[in-house]
Amino acid sequence: MKCMYCQGEMERGTAPFDIDRDGIHLHLDKAPAWLCRQCGEAYFGENDVNAIQETIKVIEKQAEILAHIA
Repeated sequence: MKCMYCQGEMERGTAPFDIDRDGIHLHLDKAPAWLCRQCGEAYFGENDVNAIQETIKVIEKQAEILAHIA
């Protein structure tokens, strides 16, 4: 697999991931990703993105429950 930016070789590793959505901030220090060995660009594969999206859904659901308690 080649990097879209520099054509360097990609390898599996981890990268930080941040998202802000509807008052929720999610920060993952080590999300699974493909990393370019040359420029360091991170790509998140389909399975990685699906897992992150599922995590966000769980957090949103729990935040909704907490909002009703308050």
